[in-house]
Amino acid sequence: MKSIQETPKSSQPQCRMQPLLQPGSISMENSSPENLRDCLRNPYKQVRTPVWQIQDSGLVLGSKLFGTSAQQHPQNELFDKFEMEEALPRQSVPLWEQISNFWTNAWEAYKSKPTSYWVLLTLSSAAMLVAFPASSILSRLYYNNGGKSKWIISWVAVAGWPLTALMLVPTYFYFKILPTPLNFKLVISYIVLGFLSAADNLMYSYAYAYLPASTASLLASSSLVFSALFGYFLVNNKLNAATINAIMVITAAMTIIALDSDSDRYGNVSDRQYIMGFIWDIMGSALHGLIFALSELVFVKLLGRISFHVVLEQQVMVSFFAFIFTTIGVIVEKDFQGMASEARSFKGGRGSYYQVLIWGAITFQLGVLGGTAVLYLSSTVLAGVLNAIRVPLTSIAAVIFLHDPMSSFKILSLIITFWGFGYYVYGNSTVSKDSLS
Repeated sequence: MKSIQETPKSSQPQCRMQPLLQPGSISMENSSPENLRDCLRNPYKQVRTPVWQIQDSGLVLGSKLFGTSAQQHPQNELFDKFEMEEALPRQSVPLWEQISNFWTNAWEAYKSKPTSYWVLLTLSSAAMLVAFPASSILSRLYYNNGGKSKWIISWVAVAGWPLTALMLVPTYFYFKILPTPLNFKLVISYIVLGFLSAADNLMYSYAYAYLPASTASLLASSSLVFSALFGYFLVNNKLNAATINAIMVITAAMTIIALDSDSDRYGNVSDRQYIMGFIWDIMGSALHGLIFALSELVFVKLLGRISFHVVLEQQVMVSFFAFIFTTIGVIVEKDFQGMASEARSFKGGRGSYYQVLIWGAITFQLGVLGGTAVLYLSSTVLAGVLNAIRVPLTSIAAVIFLHDPMSSFKILSLIITFWGFGYYVYGNSTVSKDSLS
């Protein structure tokens, strides 16, 4: 049996295991059971013990050492002790103590940041929770009050891109940085993402033309499913149990809505139009997931970093090219000329017509800015939580302001969708904490 010698390390020694296992033994000398257990579980984790070259030809499991005989390794008794300790039930923490710990940690987190940080995070979160549902309600209100153009609504979604550009300029002076230099590949990626974003907005426009806002927002939540799948295939993101569970749960919620199609269809919408609205919404969600994955790929391959101003730069450029493509579509369809006649016949008059379009453009961009700020200030976990809350808020607002029908099946689908989002956020936040520990 080969002996393993201690390798001195300066400040942060590591416990590591050779990628290609060679015949040898595991050294126990001068190592506490706690550190050894941690070493065996995560051989690449930094620990405050010397480096031990853990090498063996097999795997340790209880008192059985595959590849060698257990009799040759008396240290396996120690492994048995570890396994017995793991099998013992842990003492549960009382609920009041968990609540006390939560508030203590929350207060410590609050004190660790300046007041301006929390004000900005609160405003950004409110922008997500208010602006995105408002944008959805205004899109459906446009069709409810006499609007007919699909291109106009898709154009409104990107017409507010100068607002994001105005927010980008001060960041250069505040952070004392220069704009990210453009190259051929980066410009091509922005053009492609802009074209896909224009197509995505057009698909959602068809969905809101034929579906109630509450139904359309529920179906749009399936973009999480497609984001996870495209992220797995294009960016090599991992699919853990929480993600797979969320995919299955949200898919089940979409199926429930499809089976209950007769309960929320408007009287002026035919069966074919309702089905097409359903299909366009799912296709738009799939394209939305693809855009997310491709945007992440651009950060990984071309930009190499993610910061607040870089994210805003990408949003501005993608929205700008989407605006160009959508404007071309509006011109070809001659919908700009039709806006005057639409405004005259619009319920509430010309002023109401233009207010719906202007506020639709503003709210959509405010939602985008809020989401970007939340990602930068906090994490994708908080953004996921807010996105999950946004779905029922949109449905409730649609019922209150647009009198959307809300059947028992739609309520069940809403609950299941919220559960899927919650499971996804909780599972991935747990994985993130484990990877950081």
